[in-house]
Amino acid sequence: QLQASGGGSAQPGGSLKLTCAVSGLNVENYAMTWFRQAPGEEREGVTCISSHGRLFYTPSVKGRFTVSRDNNKNTVYLEMNSLKTEDTAVYFCASPGVMGCTVVNGDLSYHAMDYWGKGTLVTVSS
Repeated sequence: QLQASGGGSAQPGGSLKLTCAVSGLNVENYAMTWFRQAPGEEREGVTCISSHGRLFYTPSVKGRFTVSRDNNKNTVYLEMNSLKTEDTAVYFCASPGVMGCTVVNGDLSYHAMDYWGKGTLVTVSS
């Protein structure tokens, strides 16, 4: 079970930190991924951390977002800085149930995810 939390409202340029609490799955043994879905848009892969600690970021968040995990707490984090209005979305944590991040044609594969949590809403506005 994956449970995302930490969403809320922020102003452009602000920061938020999302948490994905995981049970029934060891975060250190599997790739953990963050997706987001803006209103009227398709779900988009944001970032992934593999079991070996390899990182993937979609270009629009590179340099602003940081994914990390705490193996002892079995938790994954998404630290979001320099937020933009276009970051407004529901954010989901997910896992493909394998060690590596599943990237297809340069994007994280939505269809490869075996485990999904409920999302948390992030709203960026002035």
